[in-house]
Amino acid sequence: MWRDLAPIGRSTSSGGYFRQPWLSAELELRAWFREAAEARGLEVEEDPFGNLVAWWGPAGPSVLTGSHLDSVLDGGAYDGPLGVVSSFAALDLMRERGVQPSRRLGVAAFVEEEGSRFGRACLGSRLAVGATTWADAAGLTDRDGVRLGDVIEGGRSTLLDGVATYVELHVEQGRGLIELDAPVGVHSAIWPHGRYRYDIAGRADHAGTTRMEDRVDPMLTYAMTALAANKQARVQGQRATFGRIDVRPNGTNAVPSHVTAWLDARAESDAALASLVTAVEKQAVERAERDGTTVTVTAESVSGEVAFDAALRDSLVARLGGVPVLPTQAGHDAGILQDAGIPTAMLFVRNPSGVSHSPYETAETADCLAGVEALADALSGLVTGEVAGEVAGEVAG
Repeated sequence: MWRDLAPIGRSTSSGGYFRQPWLSAELELRAWFREAAEARGLEVEEDPFGNLVAWWGPAGPSVLTGSHLDSVLDGGAYDGPLGVVSSFAALDLMRERGVQPSRRLGVAAFVEEEGSRFGRACLGSRLAVGATTWADAAGLTDRDGVRLGDVIEGGRSTLLDGVATYVELHVEQGRGLIELDAPVGVHSAIWPHGRYRYDIAGRADHAGTTRMEDRVDPMLTYAMTALAANKQARVQGQRATFGRIDVRPNGTNAVPSHVTAWLDARAESDAALASLVTAVEKQAVERAERDGTTVTVTAESVSGEVAFDAALRDSLVARLGGVPVLPTQAGHDAGILQDAGIPTAMLFVRNPSGVSHSPYETAETADCLAGVEALADALSGLVTGEVAGEVAGEVAG
């Protein structure tokens, strides 16, 4: 399966992946998903937003696994697809072991998890559980001005009706398992995080004839804001990143008239996130006053802390022989489903580079196979009722 996926959407120059939703590479991956399901005799269901689930086992209360197939711009190979491939491989292993499910098992591929095209992280899963309405999402636009409502019809999803439990496997996006020398772990929680748009307005002018003291330059305000974000995050022990910027008119010989920049902020608690975001905005406004510019900050998406289901987590840790338990600073579809009331757990596989959202992201075959074994063990217990059966039963009822 991995050999089939590896070339799709890969840049010949950087080696990174461009798998943005509803564009050619991601559509090819969706076709691959359907073929993989068909080869296993699984029935594929698609909702109005493009989320896919391949089902195995009897109708009734369901256990869901899977991840996503899209990538960030110039992303790594493993973020998302490893979870989908591992889910199919775990299902294969369960069949080889003769597992007889009493609950239905679904392998999911959620759409637009990264938010790399329409700017809303975990958009597919948010729409599937109703955390984001179609009326709100339909007007989202990509960088070329294409509306989401012109790409898909939308509507209402029933894809997750009856889903009692969700288990997602993902490549680790940090160094926790490297430091613990463990191939597989379990996530305990997702840090609070948000995306904030900074609109900084100034005045366009000539780069040569305009004296430095006469300029109203929004780029200066942005530059100091980016430095402030770095400093505040370091001082407070949190995370802050300006990773995207749009400059108008974007001319080499012109002072900009407008800068739009996006801040990604993450922290260990909701209070810490609020403190970090407030400190960065305060310094941006103070700098704007000195530059003669204006700053408007808009929170485009904010997610609070998500603690994964403790009973499910503890049951899986015990079943897997006491693997490490760590929080994650990365957002996932698993967090959206947990927030929607579906008991959720996350397994993660060691990434020897410790790097993610990058062509340098990696995973070793032996660790990936250990992840498949762990996922198969976890899912076997869930679909037969041996693990957290009371949790699944309550939700499904």
